Amino acid sequence: MPPALQQTKQRIQSIDILRGIVMLIMALDHTRDFFHATAMTDDPLNFNTTTPLLFFTRWITHFCAPAFVFLSGTSAFLAGRRKSKKELSTFLMKRGLWLLIVEIVIMSLIFSFNPLYNIIFLQVIWVIGWSMILLGLLVRTSTKLIIITGAVLFFGHNILDYVQLPQQGVGHVLWSILFTAFGTVFKYGETRFVLDLYAILPWTGVMFLGYGFGKLYQQPDDVKRKKTILSIGFAVIIFFIVLRYINQYGDPSHWSKQKNALYTFLSFLNTSKYPPSLCYLCMTLGPVIVLLALTETVQNKLARFAGMYGRVPFFYYVLHFFLIHVICVILFFVSGHTSKDIVDMNSPFLFRPQHFGFSLGIVYVLWITVILALYKPCKWFDTYRKTHSQWWLSYL
Repeated sequence: MPPALQQTKQRIQSIDILRGIVMLIMALDHTRDFFHATAMTDDPLNFNTTTPLLFFTRWITHFCAPAFVFLSGTSAFLAGRRKSKKELSTFLMKRGLWLLIVEIVIMSLIFSFNPLYNIIFLQVIWVIGWSMILLGLLVRTSTKLIIITGAVLFFGHNILDYVQLPQQGVGHVLWSILFTAFGTVFKYGETRFVLDLYAILPWTGVMFLGYGFGKLYQQPDDVKRKKTILSIGFAVIIFFIVLRYINQYGDPSHWSKQKNALYTFLSFLNTSKYPPSLCYLCMTLGPVIVLLALTETVQNKLARFAGMYGRVPFFYYVLHFFLIHVICVILFFVSGHTSKDIVDMNSPFLFRPQHFGFSLGIVYVLWITVILALYKPCKWFDTYRKTHSQWWLSYL
C-alpha cells in the first residue's frame, strides 16, 4: 500500500475506533434511562443517594457527546479535502438540515413511541445539525476564522454564568436555545412541549475546534503528528485539573468536600453537562484526544469490533434507541404492567412508567445484549455502504 494511502487509512481508523467506543458507551446511559429502577426518580449524580458504581455508570457516558461532536468536526475537515469550499458548504448545510428533521420527526418518535408528538426532544442530533449548518456557512471563509470562533465559544461561554439573562419572553427562549438549555421545557400547545437538553452554541464551539483539529492530519510525519496530538490531549487534561481545582471559572457547579475522600474526588469530576461547561468539555475531550493518538495504528479484535460501529454511527444511533425502547415494551408487559400503565404523566416515554425498572446489574446485562444484537445489522450496513454509491448514503 502506498504510504500516503496507508496514513489516510490509519487516521480514519483511529477516528472510527474512538467513535465506536463512545457509541457503545453511549448505549449504557440510554439503557440506564429506560431500565434502571431509579432513573426517573433520582439523579445518579446525587451524592446523597448514589453509589460509586452508579455514579461511574453515568459519568463515563459524559465522554460520548463531546467526542462525537468533536469528531464530527474532524470528519468534516477530512471530507473537505475531496471537495471545493462551495461543495463542502452545501453538503454540510444540507446534512445539518436533514439531521434537524431526523431529531424532531424520527428521534422524538423513537424516544417516546408517542405518534401524537406531545413531546419533542432536542438532543445531540439537534446541536450537531445546527453546528453543521453554521460550519457550512463558515467553511467558505478560512480555517483560521473557524478555529478562532470555536475557541471563543469553547472558552468564553461560561461568562454567561455571571450575567443576568432574561427569565421569560422571546429573549429567554433565544438565550436558552443558543446557550443555556439544561432540560428546558417550552410549551407550544395545551398538551405539547419541547424538551431542550442541548444548548447549540457551546457545542458548535466543540465542532469548530474539531474541524480545526483535522488540519493535524495533513502532517505527513506520523511520529511528529502523534506527538503533537498527545501534547494537545495532555495539555487539555492539565488545564482541566488546574481550572477545576481553582473552582472559580469554567463550571457553575463547584466541587466541594464530601463525606470521604472518594466522594470528594467524585465531586471534583461532577462537572456540568447541561449546558456543557468549560470544565466538562476539557475533562472529556482531553482523554479523547490522547486516545486518538494512541489508537492510530492499533490492530486487534477489540479495535476492529469498535471500529465497525464507528463507521456507521448514525445508523447505530437510530437503531439502538429503537431496540432499547422495543425491549422496554416487552419487559413492560412481562413485568405485569397493562395498557392502563402505558401513559405515565411523570415519564416522557410511553411504556416506561416512573416506577419501573431493574437493578444496575440487569441494566448492564441489557446493555451488552443491545450492542451485541446490533453487531450484524451494523456490519451489514457497513458492507452495503462500501459496495454501493447511492447519493443518500452520504447522509447516513
